[in-house]
Amino acid sequence: MQQPGRAAEIKAIGIGKSFGSFRALDNLTLDIGRGEFLTLLGPSGSGKTTFLMILAGFVQPSDGRLFSDGVDITERPAEQRAAGMVFQGYALFPHMSVEANIAFPLKVRKKSATEIKRRVSEMIERVGLKGHEKKLPEQLSGGQQQRVALARALVFEPGVLLLDEPFSALDKSLRGQMQAEMKRLHQETGTTFVFVTHDQSEALALSSRVAIFNHGKLLQVGAPDEVYDRPANRFVAEFLGEINMLPLKGVRSADNGATGLCEDRAVSLRGNADAVGGNAILAIRPEHMSIAREAAVGENGIAATAIASTYLGAATRLDLTTRQGAKVTVSVPNEVAAAALSKGNSVWLTWPAEKGFLLPDAGQ
Repeated sequence: MQQPGRAAEIKAIGIGKSFGSFRALDNLTLDIGRGEFLTLLGPSGSGKTTFLMILAGFVQPSDGRLFSDGVDITERPAEQRAAGMVFQGYALFPHMSVEANIAFPLKVRKKSATEIKRRVSEMIERVGLKGHEKKLPEQLSGGQQQRVALARALVFEPGVLLLDEPFSALDKSLRGQMQAEMKRLHQETGTTFVFVTHDQSEALALSSRVAIFNHGKLLQVGAPDEVYDRPANRFVAEFLGEINMLPLKGVRSADNGATGLCEDRAVSLRGNADAVGGNAILAIRPEHMSIAREAAVGENGIAATAIASTYLGAATRLDLTTRQGAKVTVSVPNEVAAAALSKGNSVWLTWPAEKGFLLPDAGQ
């Protein structure tokens, strides 16, 4: 995409892609900062992989333009873009050793034998494959194959590394290890990473920013805590994890936010007054709610009854029903859940004002 060894800055303007009558991407505009770790997140068929393939040059957009460091590369073929690619299935050459797989991009670029040897050795050390240089891919574990794919994609110092769900074939434990490795490699290389996944926790853990897709549209882009704590709409709120949604009546502006009636009790919110002027949905993540014997005057709280629990080890998921029939889930210490269930009567659910937010359109 630009000179190797320098992280790319990418700008997509009005990118769209149609496959016949199917609109896979619709008017996508997005800036990808130099050296950032951007994750494209969304359900299957949301358009995230199509956009990644457009970045790689494997798919041509139907409309819109793509720039790298200010240069229009929309029609530039894949082989002329300095982009590394890690595929979901790794795509290693089965007849080549680890070091030969990693050396391949350098040989294609006609680097000298001395430089190839140096770079391959450095990359093998960096990804923790010392001692495996002569092995074939079939002799490696899934995690080791993943490291070879990463090393091969990074060895020629690409301006951007594109990753298409690279951990999907790994078990949970190995997936966690590779996530840590990925984060370390990003910090060490300073390369621009664009990562595709449908795993919400993976996206939140790895990224400097997350771009959330659905039905070919880009719904929200922001830092992990921003999209999680302040989702732009109902789809983003629900897609990023469990969330409690309660009807809120008579929403009006207040100092630093808004107030309204939740089950006939006044509650307040901080820094979010988008739905002022009527009824709305009050959204709160389960981990931000607590169980109390009573709610103090002026404290956010509603009465509820515990009806079921799920033991999670370090904590318990507690399912409750409010007096007006709303379903609520909280994650609480095991002893708190046991006490709430044993009482058989109402408890209070409380939460900090800054942890509740309004969804601008309950129908989204």
